[in-house]
Amino acid sequence: MARPQNNRIVNNPPLFNEFKPVGVAGRELHKIYISLDEYEAIRLADKLGLSHLNASKEMNVSRSTFSRLIESARKKIAEFIITGKMLAIEGGNIHFVNNIIKCFDCGYMFNIKIDEHFSDCPACKSNNLINIAGNYGHGRCCVEHNGRKQHRKRGNN
Repeated sequence: MARPQNNRIVNNPPLFNEFKPVGVAGRELHKIYISLDEYEAIRLADKLGLSHLNASKEMNVSRSTFSRLIESARKKIAEFIITGKMLAIEGGNIHFVNNIIKCFDCGYMFNIKIDEHFSDCPACKSNNLINIAGNYGHGRCCVEHNGRKQHRKRGNN
């Protein structure tokens, strides 16, 4: 029996979750899926330039697990670019640390900790907001996970 997969840490939810070639209707394309943890591996290694060791620590996984994630993500992204398929980001065993909130009225986006509460846009005071992490099915689980992590840190001091 396979060992259960630990939840990986993802700093922020992606702002966009689908990408496709211009000029082709999405319904006509085959989809390639990368998981949220593969997305985070690409962000850490290729955008931020972290080493596999440092990136694995950020995600709370082993270096070898991180290497498998980045290799898998890069293959999928290459297939997306070369074959002209649609790329979608979803799924994976993850917990977000931070969240992004977007105002539908003025378009302002702001970052908050996953356990912070919000009700109004800081720019226009509208309450017509979207919770980006919530769009990926996350929120309460991440708050509880981060709370347990903080409790363990305080208990060890």
